[in-house]
Amino acid sequence: MIPARFDYLRAGSLEEACQALAADEDAKVIAGGQSLLPLLRLRLSYPTTLVDIGRLPGLSGVEDRGDHVHIGAMTTHDEVMRSPVVNAACPLVAMATATVADPAVRHRGTFGGSLAHGDPAGDLPAVVLALDGVLVARSERGERDIPAAEFFVDYLESSLRPGEILAGVRIPKLGEGWGYHYEKFHRTAQAWAIVGVAAAVRRSNGAIQEARVGLTNMGSTPLRARAVEAALRGVEVGEQVRPACEAAAEGTSPPADLHAQPDYRRHLAKVLTYRAIGKAAGAP
Repeated sequence: MIPARFDYLRAGSLEEACQALAADEDAKVIAGGQSLLPLLRLRLSYPTTLVDIGRLPGLSGVEDRGDHVHIGAMTTHDEVMRSPVVNAACPLVAMATATVADPAVRHRGTFGGSLAHGDPAGDLPAVVLALDGVLVARSERGERDIPAAEFFVDYLESSLRPGEILAGVRIPKLGEGWGYHYEKFHRTAQAWAIVGVAAAVRRSNGAIQEARVGLTNMGSTPLRARAVEAALRGVEVGEQVRPACEAAAEGTSPPADLHAQPDYRRHLAKVLTYRAIGKAAGAP
């Protein structure tokens, strides 16, 4: 299909981009375009102006900043998944990014674009939520830090304000003793996750001391499986983990579509959470 008519602005600076967005509440940012372009073609999105930030400097790259890793919003998925810093300090991010779509999309799509798009079926929002990431927005007023728990508001809706652009993401380093895994169920390699589970587990003396669990495509936003996290505390790794994972679907509202009904997604959430926790905890 052909997109609806829109104006196009290639921003020469971040300030120019922010001004254009502040002046037109129906304007949209385009960077890699891998999430937005399909919506335009299907006429599911009708921006009056596309503000292109794809060539702006200073919005890409990965940096080790001591207690956290900073990932620029314009960093491509391929750059993130291959980054030695990301693989060493926050491997869960690299694991999940490697499952995004296909190599062509990963070479063009951006880390920040995927998060700002806010699709609950996307792989990265649940990961950043599980790791308590902080999203950094920039505008003419300066920078604003947004915890991941406050960033995702509703389906394809974030807490970015008019005139704000997502500039980067801070991923805290969890330190020693943590294991990670991203478990995803999808029909084909390039498809969105029917359900995905991001798990981080800190284990000591054979028992789980702390767990972080993020859920993909189990509601209108990415979710934390708080009931599972609480139930896993102090549990020995093994079959004892399974009963705790039965709480994975508590408080969720999974969608119904051509790929799966809510009951099936609730079942998958339990199964995939058990698998992800086991692998993150190093279970045989």
